[in-house]
Amino acid sequence: MVVSDVARQLGGARAVRRSIRSPLDLARAVEGGLPVETADALVEGGALDAAELYRLVVPRRTLSHRRTQGGRLTPAESDRVARVARAVAFAEETLGNPDKAGAWLRRPNRELGGAKPLDLLTTDQGARTVEAVLDRLAYGVYA
Repeated sequence: MVVSDVARQLGGARAVRRSIRSPLDLARAVEGGLPVETADALVEGGALDAAELYRLVVPRRTLSHRRTQGGRLTPAESDRVARVARAVAFAEETLGNPDKAGAWLRRPNRELGGAKPLDLLTTDQGARTVEAVLDRLAYGVYA
């Protein structure tokens, strides 16, 4: 997976409001707080529905407040939106298309103790665990 796939999930340079060409570019954008449009892009692109966005990234009222107070997410919220975008991009790359990736992310997974991959994206360690399963899938370890 390349960082441009993550940036695409976040709405591209237009939503991020800067060029993302490397993981360092993304890290700096997250540190500075991503625009709320990046969270919207996950919903508009079909990666998440609104309820999932509010649960995984930022609560509805907080997001509404961010829109009226300058339109930027905090670094912590930005980290969560980037984490979800990274996992979605990796799932799409591994499984070949957005529909298969979305279904996989929402289906209980035996390798994750029956948890849905999407539910584990609330923490960095959970996301790393999901990415490890995707990595094994990409290399044919699981059928």
